[in-house]
Amino acid sequence: MRCPTTRACFVSIRSFSSSNLLPALAGHEPDDLLNEVRLLSSRGQLHQALSLFYNSSPQLNSLQTYATLFHECARHGYLQQGLRLHHCMLAHFPSCTSDLFVTNHLINMYSKFGYLQYAHQLFDAMPKRNVVSWTALVSGYAQCGRGVESFRLFSDMLAERDCRPNDFAFTSVLSSCDYLCGKQLHALVLKMGLGASVYVANSLITMYSKSYKVEEAWTLFKSLSCWSQVSWNSMIAGFQLAKLGMHAIGVFVKMHHEGIGFNRATLLSVFSSLCGSNGIDINLGLKFCFQVYCLSVKTGFISEVEVATAFMKAYSELGGDVSEFYHLFLETSCQDIIFWTSMITTLAEPDPAKAFFLYRQLLREGLTPDLYTFSIVLKTCAGFVTEQHALAIHSQVIKAGFEDEMVLRNALIHAYARCGSIALSKKVFEEMGCRDLVSWNSMLKAYGLHGKAKEALQLFPQMDLKPDTATFVALLSACSHSGMVEEGLRIFDSMFKDHGIIPQLDHYACMVDILGRAGRIVEAEELIRRMPMEPDSVVWSALLGSCRKHGETQLAKTAVSKLKQMEPENSLGYVQMSNIYSSGGRFNEAGTIRKEMDGSGARKEPGLSWIEVGNQVHEFASGGRHHPQREAICTKLQGLIGQLKEIGYVPEISLALHDIEEEHKQEQLFHHSEKMALVFAVMNEGKLHGGGNVIRIMKNIRICVDCHNFMKLASGFLQKEIIVRDSNRFHHFKDNSCSCNDYW
Repeated sequence: MRCPTTRACFVSIRSFSSSNLLPALAGHEPDDLLNEVRLLSSRGQLHQALSLFYNSSPQLNSLQTYATLFHECARHGYLQQGLRLHHCMLAHFPSCTSDLFVTNHLINMYSKFGYLQYAHQLFDAMPKRNVVSWTALVSGYAQCGRGVESFRLFSDMLAERDCRPNDFAFTSVLSSCDYLCGKQLHALVLKMGLGASVYVANSLITMYSKSYKVEEAWTLFKSLSCWSQVSWNSMIAGFQLAKLGMHAIGVFVKMHHEGIGFNRATLLSVFSSLCGSNGIDINLGLKFCFQVYCLSVKTGFISEVEVATAFMKAYSELGGDVSEFYHLFLETSCQDIIFWTSMITTLAEPDPAKAFFLYRQLLREGLTPDLYTFSIVLKTCAGFVTEQHALAIHSQVIKAGFEDEMVLRNALIHAYARCGSIALSKKVFEEMGCRDLVSWNSMLKAYGLHGKAKEALQLFPQMDLKPDTATFVALLSACSHSGMVEEGLRIFDSMFKDHGIIPQLDHYACMVDILGRAGRIVEAEELIRRMPMEPDSVVWSALLGSCRKHGETQLAKTAVSKLKQMEPENSLGYVQMSNIYSSGGRFNEAGTIRKEMDGSGARKEPGLSWIEVGNQVHEFASGGRHHPQREAICTKLQGLIGQLKEIGYVPEISLALHDIEEEHKQEQLFHHSEKMALVFAVMNEGKLHGGGNVIRIMKNIRICVDCHNFMKLASGFLQKEIIVRDSNRFHHFKDNSCSCNDYW
């Protein structure tokens, strides 16, 4: 089902009075109507211009007037009015399709609306084309993310006599092409003498940056004789994308010293450069973050929710106290719904409990949540163990009259899926009268997350919209979780062949994971070698995980070496390599790796599990440390372990990662955090959400084989469904089996 682009499309143009305009046009020429339409359009009064047009005498209508209105409809997104105009023109000017000027405007309008098939039909039917005709269609394909078709059309244009591509044609095709095509276009730019065009140069910088070739982008930037604001923004964004935060900051400082004004896009890139593994010194980063914040306040950009959110995210990731910038905003910013939403957004992922507390505080202050606030709060709900918070917000959304808003329905699909209720996600999806691409992608991701790859593959052909890159990430992830290797290979091959989408890093990472998990590690390694771009840490992590599963020590060393270079502060490579050695009984090598990790400053994330009992979330570390009922939990756990051993539970002592006695290895395994959480849930069965028939546990790292076997047997013994959400996916344990079919 195709959704209307805007409700304004359906507003009747006859509701606008043109009685004060018509007398002035009586007895005048078509040019008079054209001038009036242009004047109204330039003032942003398109509805009045359309009203004047339709209420004027048909004799005053000209093709130039139609072209003007087509242009304005495209600019304002008025699809229905553009379609009506086209039908009207065909009725009054049957031979209009031969008019080059008008047809160019029609191609542009349909391309802007994403109706590329109609635009291409008009293009193919043209008896004569010029550079505008070609560029409009090239731009249309590029804007819809169809880079292959855009590049092919551009290549065809070069073969046309007297059709030299201009700056806009180059910037359009560069916006969606890959590195190899971009390099060819760069050579053509220099050959045609367009190297001095700042517009083309900006597009080239962006192309190189998106292709992770930031050195080439920087070389091009430095070679320019003059720079626009977009040039500086593109370079800052390029360094930010490459996780070279200090370089991005350096460019911004130079930009500011040169007196170049910055805008919202600049600030978003600068604040983002301060986040994540960008090699930023914490103290220096906090100081710089506050300085940029002051500039944002001075220029008024801080009042924009995205800028405020980016600042708070950077400030909190650099170690800034939440209460500090809370008071900072109380002093310098108006306390409106935008402010509160920004605060909630900052904490939504790292600390959902605090974010939800702020939402309740917002309500106490008497503020009314808007659509954006609800969408962020639903994102917060996705971080909880159960779906009760999402259900509560869902009811508030309905009460506020936002139940039909697509953004919120998409957020609900995501929230319910992340809370473990795929049934509620499916219910929301099926009740949607109109779906956009996010709706379809969210449901596909939900199926994959819960190990329902077959359902995802059955849903995909039902899509009535063109899939994008995120669609294929969801499909490939689903295949990876379910061991559907051949289906994954088929989907990967179809991306370019059937849909014109060039695989990106995420898609290659999924394919490495699919092949590696299935034991086809040589093929996974070969795929990495054939990648048209440099593999990132996600790709190497996927290969490393497969090496650990199948005991491929030598290849694992290569992957670990790459990870150390890319993310020296990430403990993943060290931990996985240590585990591989320990699993093989090579405890001396494992100890050496651990010492190396300690010396590098990398710190292993401790395994934690959470369970919600009553209205309180309980956190468990391995061994139940710090929990007030630790002794009672351990006693109960020992009893359950004994009962499960009687029905076949055998501890996987090979997973214990130290050269110690077998008895102590078993003790290590018995006190893993998810086992402690399960026993605590059984002890408090009456306080569990839903009456205790379902036990929901959330874990921050991947569940181990021993705990997986334990949960399977416990589900049958206790006659309960146990749902464990680990860092990768959901495991639904029921009647001695798991939804993953032991493939994870």
